[in-house]
Amino acid sequence: MPFQSLGLMPELVRALSDKGYTEPTAIQKQAIPAILAGDDVLGGAQTGTGKTAAFTLPILQRLAETPNPKAKGPRVLILVPTRELAVQVHTSIREYGKHIRLRTAVMYGGASMNPQMMALGKGLDILVATPGRLIDHLERGTAQLHRVETLILDEADRMLDMGFLPAIKKILNQVPKQRQTLLFSATFDAPIKQLALQFMRNPVEVQVSSQNTVAQTVNHTAHPVDAGKKRDLLLNILSERYQDQILVFVKTKHLCNRIAEQITKDGIPALAIHGNKSQGARLKALADFKSGDVRVLCATDVAARGLDIPLLPLVINYDLPMVPEDYVHRIGRTGRAGANGEAISLVATDEGGLLRAINRLLKQDIALEAKPGFEPTTQMRMDLTPPRGKPSGHQAPRRKPAQPGHLKGHGLASQKPKAGSPGGNRPRGQQRSPQR
Repeated sequence: MPFQSLGLMPELVRALSDKGYTEPTAIQKQAIPAILAGDDVLGGAQTGTGKTAAFTLPILQRLAETPNPKAKGPRVLILVPTRELAVQVHTSIREYGKHIRLRTAVMYGGASMNPQMMALGKGLDILVATPGRLIDHLERGTAQLHRVETLILDEADRMLDMGFLPAIKKILNQVPKQRQTLLFSATFDAPIKQLALQFMRNPVEVQVSSQNTVAQTVNHTAHPVDAGKKRDLLLNILSERYQDQILVFVKTKHLCNRIAEQITKDGIPALAIHGNKSQGARLKALADFKSGDVRVLCATDVAARGLDIPLLPLVINYDLPMVPEDYVHRIGRTGRAGANGEAISLVATDEGGLLRAINRLLKQDIALEAKPGFEPTTQMRMDLTPPRGKPSGHQAPRRKPAQPGHLKGHGLASQKPKAGSPGGNRPRGQQRSPQR
């Protein structure tokens, strides 16, 4: 089925051809006609299956067919959870819409407000933004959302999780009630879906694969290891895979820096990327990694979504994520667009409950293989309930959207951040979000 059969205009088809795309993916086949028809859409598919193009292409066409050069506010608002995803979505819009004259802009925290204010003042067709920075502009009076015709939440499961929910509600109060609303993500928990349906109108639900699944082209392995030997095991794997680009996920920003420094000292060029890095440093690290100048990128879950690295062969979980759904997003960085990929997890003996939670989510058992020379000295617990009297810091938590202040990932699920600390996602005035 060619893209023309979906009703896309020649200018968009030509841009797709320039990128080497000739046939739509499953999510695009179902979502594009529904969006062109003006329906609300709740779309779910595995990462790397073309979700961004699934909503970008039809909104570009709808804008081109009904131009409004006098509009001072954006006609399409796209909200995303991270700076990296904001940049990637905006880049895709520019590439797919290069043969169409539209005004676009991207805004996120960690960058100067002035260029963003200038772009807003000139009028926009499409605005891509992180919630915190958009609220900054709304409170300053430099952003107006009364002309929004289409609202899109990308990575909607995280956007509607507790940390972003207050910000989303503030923004929803500023956009017209009569609008088209699109929500896309790789994972949709039932409570998250219920929240989404509260502000959508009879949405068309598009789920092209089982929820919370990963690409079948990814091979999964878990190496049990004592916590104190994780770093040595990581270096062993990196030395064996010296020709590959490798993305390494860790749970905290401090550990992310430390692991990158230790890897570099051992002769393997590595960089770190996390929420405390400046936007310039994060973009440079990504550029160096994509170009091959740096072979290893150490990251927190800030990189679990929105990074499109072509043909990335290997993802390593130095720490398992505290929320099992985040495993889906981490592993989604490899095995994209039908390519083969590999996921290796280093599992300490007290992380067995987290591994079991991931197995249950995926409905499959990840192969547990001890690496010769790094066999654990104690047996791994694979139950989900920690022993009585011991802290539950490694128990896989359930998402509870109604409770504010929840933190997922980064190893902080069992403790509340101090007021003013940079780690959490709380409403403005209590704590600064890392994505502002």
